Amino acid sequence: MLPPYVYLILNILVNFAVFLIVTLSLNLETGYAGIPQFGRVLAVLAGAIVAGAVPGRLIAYYIGEKWGAEYANHLYNFPIVDRINREILAPNPLLSIGILLFTLVVAAIFGGILGYLSSYPALRLKEAYLGITLLAFGDALQIIGKYWQPLVGATMGVTVPDPYRCIGIGAEKTIGATLIFLGFAILIYLFVESLGRSPFGRALKAMRDSEVAAEVYGKNIVRLRGWALIIGGAIAAVGGALWAFYAGSMKALTYDRLTWTFWPWAFMMLGGTGNNFGVFVGVLIFSTVRSLIYVYKHALATIIPIKPAWLEYILVGLVIVLISLFRPQGFIPEKPALSVKRKEIERIKEAITSKKAEA
Repeated sequence: MLPPYVYLILNILVNFAVFLIVTLSLNLETGYAGIPQFGRVLAVLAGAIVAGAVPGRLIAYYIGEKWGAEYANHLYNFPIVDRINREILAPNPLLSIGILLFTLVVAAIFGGILGYLSSYPALRLKEAYLGITLLAFGDALQIIGKYWQPLVGATMGVTVPDPYRCIGIGAEKTIGATLIFLGFAILIYLFVESLGRSPFGRALKAMRDSEVAAEVYGKNIVRLRGWALIIGGAIAAVGGALWAFYAGSMKALTYDRLTWTFWPWAFMMLGGTGNNFGVFVGVLIFSTVRSLIYVYKHALATIIPIKPAWLEYILVGLVIVLISLFRPQGFIPEKPALSVKRKEIERIKEAITSKKAEA
């Protein structure tokens, strides 16, 4: 049994890892490419649906359990997944790792496909029209998941297989799962950071700043915008799948636009749009505050005149308004990215200066 403060730290780290992944994907599309991505929940929900629908059905089919439409019925789903966890995943660490990685890959592919499909209106629409269209796509998928029972159990949802059961139960599993989450978050952070420093990332920023200038220099705006949505959708879907595995269940109605679109927007705006380290800081601040509000909600109820459950929503709204008014660049503003290292620039400068002196 771990001390309460350890569980608080673990909760902060899990929320931080998942929302860092999702917010990095948003930063790639909005901060780098300038796309008004108000439908971030679309890819996140897609990843969660994959986690709820694919791995359990595959294993259920393998062991001779119901895997069709009956699998998504909550009366049958929980006993099937419980057997999968106890008899299949718990004694087989390699299989558990394989199921986790396979699900994340499928989620990324599915999220990338949805990003590709949503890139078509992005070719013709701009600014508010595009943002509203992407938002509508997210709501449409939520309606499908919420009311089409054979997919992921509709309003009752489904239980998700637990690939972390092989680590143990209780505190051991919680610590192990948290470390895995952080590992994926770090890898994706490094990937997005390297992508941002690459010619592709610089082209996205050029498109964001001036599409006309980017086209003059030979950049294909259609292709750039499409690839930004594909890569961003794939990353966000990985975050959605990881969250579904952590929650242990998948209900489409819990993946709302507030949590999975506007909170990442607030995280990104607080830290610094177009700056991955700023996103890192913004997500860490909000994850810590949200977890503290949740843990100390009973104490807060005696101090503040409103229900603590509404406090985090108020804080998100305040951050968006205040940052927009007083510091639109965020706490850590975006810095110009150099295509050549500063030392190399200084070396070239010295070489040119010495040649001029010799002449």
